[in-house]
Formats: sequence, structure tokens, C-alpha cells
Amino acid sequence: MPRHYRHVAAYYDAEYAGSKMLEQDVPFFMGQLPKSRESILELAVGTGRAAIPLAQAGHRVVGVDFARDMLAIAQRKRDAVGVSERELELVYGDVLKLDLGRTFDWVCIFFNSFLTFTTLDEQDRALQAVVRHLKPRGRFWVDLFQPDLGMLANPRLDGLEPHAVYVPELNRTVAMTTSIRRVGSQVQHVTFHYAWFDDFGRERREKTEFEMTYLFPRELQMLLERNGLRIEHMWGNYDGSELTLRSPRMIARCCRK
Repeated sequence: MPRHYRHVAAYYDAEYAGSKMLEQDVPFFMGQLPKSRESILELAVGTGRAAIPLAQAGHRVVGVDFARDMLAIAQRKRDAVGVSERELELVYGDVLKLDLGRTFDWVCIFFNSFLTFTTLDEQDRALQAVVRHLKPRGRFWVDLFQPDLGMLANPRLDGLEPHAVYVPELNRTVAMTTSIRRVGSQVQHVTFHYAWFDDFGRERREKTEFEMTYLFPRELQMLLERNGLRIEHMWGNYDGSELTLRSPRMIARCCRK
């Protein structure tokens, strides 16, 4: 995860299990890859949700993250399915300072992670790290939500996406909701709320908070171009549909200018 984004690592996979979006993004990306073996750098690798199937498909993958607890889960999952460290290397590091001294066919940031870089300086530094690690003919893949103007009109939203999940690692069923509060120009403060009952029937609560920005298509294009990248194609969803005003996603495949 980017350094501003802190999730309860043990909840992450359980929380997003069954999400249709996260069942579609990696297969859609893999459909863009050539049949040859590719080298892939995934920034904000998290628990290896995308990196592990990419490695299983035969690609050489390096995953970088700032959260050691997320990387520990990714390593356990990688080892459990028999993927070697050579096939999927997991690296602790800050995307904004990253310099691995090597380049890749693809650099990827999945599932809104780029939006947790909330300032122009951070966005520039993240994209400069992307360019630094791209081969001359390499490609950059970034996947973001397209802003929902209806949601953005509300200064505060509470009780979003209520659901409960079972977390096997903790033998715990957790109720989850999300709150979003507007705190500045194109910046939202996001809070994930968790509640569960312990073995003695006492209610326990926990939360994690972070800030996230949002970008419109033209802003994304300008941001990429100022950092030496050009959009080759942009889609509006994982079905390969073109980007429109009603599209839920902005999925961009980019090359160096």
C-alpha cells in the first residue's frame, strides 16, 4: 500500500473477498499482456492479490509495499501456492523514493492505490518512480475510480457499504462500514469502522483512517504527460468498454513519450 494508506492487514483479504471488481481487474490486465513472459513491477502490492496470479501465469513479478504486515501476508500466500521468490520478489520500500536499479516491461498500480498520493508533489514523485523503472518500450498500467459527482456533492457520508466478514486468521466475524469526509480541494478523509464481539461477549471497535484524492480524466492525462508518459488507451470498465461520463473506472495503459 502507499505510505499514507494503512489498512488492518488481517482484514484486507476477507474484506474484499467476493468483490466483483477485484475478480475482474487482474484478468482484464492479463488480457492486455503478450503471450511472452513479461517482467512486471507492481507498486503497492499489498497482500499479493494481483502479484501472485501474475506470477502463476509465468511472468516475473516484483511487488513493492510500505506496509510490512501486508508484505508478511503476501509472503505467506506466495509460499502456500508454491510460487518461488524468484518468480515473485517482495520488496519493502517507499514508492516515492523507489530506485531498484532495474527496469521492467510493465509497471502497475491497481485498485485506486494511486489516489492515496494526495498532493501534486507526491503524484509527480510516484510517476517519476514509474518512469525510472520502465524499459524504453515499457508500459504503465493505472486503475482508478472515476469521480461520482453525486457523492462528491456531500461534505460527509457515513455508514457506507455496510457488511460483515469472517476473518479466519483471527476466528472473528467483523462488521464494517465506511465514512467519507471532504477535507480540502479534491481530498477526502476516509475512515473504515470495524466492530466485533470478543470471547466474553464484549463489543470491540477499531478504525483505520487515511486521505484519498480523486482525479478527472483530463487531470490524469495532464499529470501523466508532465511526467513523460502518454496514454495509449483508456477504458471505462473491466469489460473493455470505452471511457464515458458514466463509466465507473478510468483504466489507462500508458507508454513513455
